[in-house]
Amino acid sequence: MPPVVSISNLNKIYDSGFQALSNINLDINRGEIIALLGPNGAGKTTLISIICGIVNASSGAIIVDGFDTQTEYRKTRGKIGLVPQELTSDAFSTVWNTVTFSRGLFGKEPNPSVIEKILRDLSLWDKKDNMMMTLSGGMKRRVLIAKALSHEPEILFLDEPTAGVDVELRKDMWRVINRLRDSGVTIILTTHYIEEAEEIADRIGIISNGEIILVEEKDILIKQLGKKCITLKLQNKLDAIPEDLNQYELELSQDGRELSYTFNTTTTITPSVNNNDPSSNIATLIDKLSSNNIHFNDIDTKQSSLEEIFVELVANSKTNSNYMSKHQKKTLQEQQ
Repeated sequence: MPPVVSISNLNKIYDSGFQALSNINLDINRGEIIALLGPNGAGKTTLISIICGIVNASSGAIIVDGFDTQTEYRKTRGKIGLVPQELTSDAFSTVWNTVTFSRGLFGKEPNPSVIEKILRDLSLWDKKDNMMMTLSGGMKRRVLIAKALSHEPEILFLDEPTAGVDVELRKDMWRVINRLRDSGVTIILTTHYIEEAEEIADRIGIISNGEIILVEEKDILIKQLGKKCITLKLQNKLDAIPEDLNQYELELSQDGRELSYTFNTTTTITPSVNNNDPSSNIATLIDKLSSNNIHFNDIDTKQSSLEEIFVELVANSKTNSNYMSKHQKKTLQEQQ
């Protein structure tokens, strides 16, 4: 199935000479949720604005459901809904009128049943006659989503959809986003909340300095670029790590009761050429511990979080354009 959005060689250079986006290439699959992570100024909002036709690109092409955003603007814009960061609205308009008016802007015939369903799905039905100025920030953000859905788009862009809302409302909105995806809507969101991407996204795209440095399925990203820490609870206190175990870069706790090893999940624990199974090499490490009369009562494992991966990737991208090692790139390519 062809991607619902295809971005090719996209660049944005402002008159000042500042390059906001550099050679962006990205395919977005129909019906998925993709989260774009990046620090402030990374280019997330600029990218969304260009796709939605708010900002002009300097070069490159964007195809939305088979239509070019430049030559077939009306067709592509009608397929897209956008929820911006800013909470802008007509303060003296009711929720119902605000959403209904937004539908009319796209040339859609009035359809009260569609508006009613959207408001009910977003838990706004009991607020339909309230003026916008009376709503809380969280409710106003829901209205922005309702406006974006009013013309029944196939693709929904959410620019920081839960910024400024409390944790409970944020999780409620995650459920709303998942229901939209289940109904067939493709969702692209930008977020500063790592847990948001980890909770609801199918794929993660990481943007830094106007470049997409990585796009990968969430689970594969965590597995391939993450780190795992194994901690052994020792039966007896250990004063020092034996020299023949130095190759493993083990870490001994101050009290000598715990032995830890942190490793990339893309690499093996031992330098064996013929065995690339990490679990097998863990067994080899444990055998070497046993041969040194080092025994343990329990073992704990910890997988690195998406936040840790994100911080490391962005930090590396600032100092080195080759943000991943050749081995990591090769491993990801093998997974695809």
